[in-house]
Amino acid sequence: MKNKGVTKMNTIVLKFGGTSVADNIKLNVVAEKIISLKKEAENMVVVVSAQGKTTNQLMKEAQELSAIPEEREMDMLLSTGEQITASKLSILLNRRGYPAISLTGWQAGITTNSIHTSAKIEQIATDRIQEELEKGKIVVVTGFQGIDEKQDITTLGRGGSDTTAVALQVALKADKCYIFSDVDGIYSADPNMITMTKRLDEISFDEMQEIADAGAKVLHNRCIQMGKKFNCNIVSKSTFSDTGGTRISQKIETSEIKSIVKNEKLVIVEMKKRQPMKQEEIYDVYENLLQHNIIVEAFQKEETQLQFRMNKVQQNKVQELLEKRYSIYDIKQKDVVKLSIIGYGIIQDNQVLNQVMEILKKYQVEILDINLTQAKIEILVKEIENEVIEKLHRKLIKN
Repeated sequence: MKNKGVTKMNTIVLKFGGTSVADNIKLNVVAEKIISLKKEAENMVVVVSAQGKTTNQLMKEAQELSAIPEEREMDMLLSTGEQITASKLSILLNRRGYPAISLTGWQAGITTNSIHTSAKIEQIATDRIQEELEKGKIVVVTGFQGIDEKQDITTLGRGGSDTTAVALQVALKADKCYIFSDVDGIYSADPNMITMTKRLDEISFDEMQEIADAGAKVLHNRCIQMGKKFNCNIVSKSTFSDTGGTRISQKIETSEIKSIVKNEKLVIVEMKKRQPMKQEEIYDVYENLLQHNIIVEAFQKEETQLQFRMNKVQQNKVQELLEKRYSIYDIKQKDVVKLSIIGYGIIQDNQVLNQVMEILKKYQVEILDINLTQAKIEILVKEIENEVIEKLHRKLIKN
C-alpha cells in the first residue's frame, strides 16, 4: 500500500520572540526550525522580535538621556532592534540555500494610527509580501512596528510582534500561525514562580484574553482579540522543542480553573484635596490622561479624592503630568499586586472563591479589592508571597 502524500497548506506565519533569537547560535536554531516547517506550506512568512534584551537596553539608554523621552523618538529608536534580527535571519537563510528577504513593517505594508508606543494596525497592503512569496522567498518581517499617515515609524507596544504575526495571518488568509518562544505552550502559572505548573493543550480565546490582560507575559492581548474576531488557528510552541504546544481556539470550556497570574507591575495613584471634587475636575483629569495615551483602570471618586490604577511603566510620565497640571492636589503613589484566577464560567462556582478566601485568610494576605467577571476572579492585594500562589495552584488547578 502506497503512502499518500501530505497536502501542503498554502501559507503559514511563524513568530519568534526575543529569547528565541537572542544570539547567532539561537538564530541557527530558528533557521533549522523554519527549514523543518517549510515542508508544511508553500508560502512562509516569519515575524521576528528584537534579540534578547535589546529593547530593554535601548529604553535604558534613552532614559539616561531623558527621564521621559519623546514617544515619537522612542519609536524611531526601538524599531531598530527588530530590523537587526530580520536582516541577520535572512542572511542566514540565504546562506543555507533558502531564498529569503527581510522587510520592515512599513515595507510589508503595515499602516497604523499615530499613537506612538502603542499604535494599532489599521490596514495591511500585502502586495510586496505576495510579490516576494511568488518568487519563492521566505519573507521575514520585523514585528512590533508599522508606519502612520505622516510616514512616521510607530510601534505596537511591548509584545506587539505577536499582534503583527496574527494581523499578517488575517491579511494573507494564512492557514496557521505559530507563536514560538522559549516555553512549550501556555501554562497554568508562571513556571519561574510555581514548581508544579501544568501545560495546557488547548485554551479558549476568552480565557487567553483574561490571562494576557491580567499581566502574564504570554501573548500580546491585542493578538488574542484579533484571533478571536477572525477565528484564527494559533498555536503557541517552543523554538527549542518539537513536543508540546497549546492551541488557542473558540471552544468554551467548563468552570475548570486554567491559570493563576500574579502581576506586580501596578501602581495606585491617589489625588486628594481639601474641598470636594467637582464633576468637571474628574472629566479634566481623565481626558488629560487619555490625551497623553495613558490608559488607567479602576477609576474611582470619593468626595475629596480621586484614585486610579495603572502600569508602573508609565509612572514617571503620569507623575510629571499630574505635578505640572494639578499642583493643588496631594498626589501619592503606592505599589499593589493583582492576583487573577482564570477559568471560563468561574463566576458561577462559589466554591472556587471560598477556597481562595480561605487560603488568603490563612496567610493573612491584606485584600484591597475584589472583582469578578465571567472568566476571572481579580483580587488586589498589598503584597503576596509566591508560597501562597503555590498553595492556590495546588488547590485549584487539576493535574
